Amino acid sequence: MNTQEKAATAVMEDWLSHAKELGRKPAKLEIAGTFDLHGLHYYIFKFKKTLFSSWKVAVCGGYEGDGVGHCGHIYSEMEPYDPSTAQEKCVAMVEKIRQYWKERAEAQTDGDGDDDNGQTAEKFVGFVLLYTPEFDTEQFRTTLMEDWGIRCPEAPEDPKDDGTAIVFYENNLVVTIGLMEIPVPDGEAEYWANSNFMTREGSVAAAKNHQAHLLVAVLGAASLEAGKLYVKVASTCLKASNALGIYDCGTVWLPENYIQSAMLMKEGEIPLMDLVFIGLYHNEKGTSCWTNGLRSFGKEELEVIDSSQTPAEIYDLIFDLCSYIIQEGAVLRDGETCGFSMEQKLPITLSEGVYVNGRSLKIGF
Repeated sequence: MNTQEKAATAVMEDWLSHAKELGRKPAKLEIAGTFDLHGLHYYIFKFKKTLFSSWKVAVCGGYEGDGVGHCGHIYSEMEPYDPSTAQEKCVAMVEKIRQYWKERAEAQTDGDGDDDNGQTAEKFVGFVLLYTPEFDTEQFRTTLMEDWGIRCPEAPEDPKDDGTAIVFYENNLVVTIGLMEIPVPDGEAEYWANSNFMTREGSVAAAKNHQAHLLVAVLGAASLEAGKLYVKVASTCLKASNALGIYDCGTVWLPENYIQSAMLMKEGEIPLMDLVFIGLYHNEKGTSCWTNGLRSFGKEELEVIDSSQTPAEIYDLIFDLCSYIIQEGAVLRDGETCGFSMEQKLPITLSEGVYVNGRSLKIGF
């Protein structure tokens, strides 16, 4: 068994051992084949939960050449292993994962976990922009422990090579970090960097100059706990010397801004700026505002359209509403009103978004 095969086997065993999968190490785990897809190498696994149970099929990979850094495509639908259909099933699983990773942070997608509005929640996903295709996993582990007291264990046979992807578990949440040695596809980061009115010039430069990225995700819940964990992991990645910024929530933040917001957690506050982006747009009709990030909590995004109020007043209102929704679990409903005083009764209307994809809750302000 070569180095890459050993690394894939160790990662697959670790994934299967998690409480949400088998809950224990598989009794038997074997490489049953390989295939190449989209220029990457994949391993087909067959495994047994117990010595007397039937074989199941799983896939692990996204390896470039002989490297040991995969792109986080580790999965099993716990279907029976059949050598005649194993590759077909594994290809389907990889395509399913790829489709998920491609979902834009601002797009309305199908996710897990319904809230009281019936709105489905996304995972917490972002892209740390790098100017070199390197990921120092040892430094990441050290910084994560120093800053946040979170231990990111190494797999028993996980080689200490640059570019190694990481998968670990924290409080029943799955954290994945994978190095992609290419820019974010389709010029997305460059396009959406323009939306950041606070640091537009620096954000655009970071997006244009990045040559690779880390795909960072926290899976398992649409909760504030999951959001905080995501911010801790992402801010740790942003402390790398080759980090330029992070493309997340439909914009690009510079490392210093994102990390500064993350550190608010040490004072007992929530890093709202890192969890939800609040955009502003002004034209002859007035000022409009939108959010991007509430869907990760299973909530509808908010919009204010063509308001005569000042940009600062609109921003502060939406900021306070986002904080209220995330921290207090508040539910805003179509046809009701909201406000922060007895006199303030702002109408709420649910309709197709103007500045966001899908539906949004329009606040009359």
